[in-house]
Amino acid sequence: MRKTEVPESVKIVGNNIKEIIKEKNLKVRYVAHDSDLDIEALRRYMLGKQIMGIDKLIRISKALDVEISELFRKID
Repeated sequence: MRKTEVPESVKIVGNNIKEIIKEKNLKVRYVAHDSDLDIEALRRYMLGKQIMGIDKLIRISKALDVEISELFRKID
């Protein structure tokens, strides 16, 4: 794998975040604010373009009010 390639699991987590935001009718900017993240950083995570650290995953799951395991659904 080239250094610039992002693993498929990162893309799945980003898509899960996007789906949860949609399911809960939330605004991305509010989730970013509640996660203490820059909105563009959250968008990169949602698009699977950037790998998230565990600290960011925890903050995002708290902002979404879901168990962190929900962010990992659909990963084999």
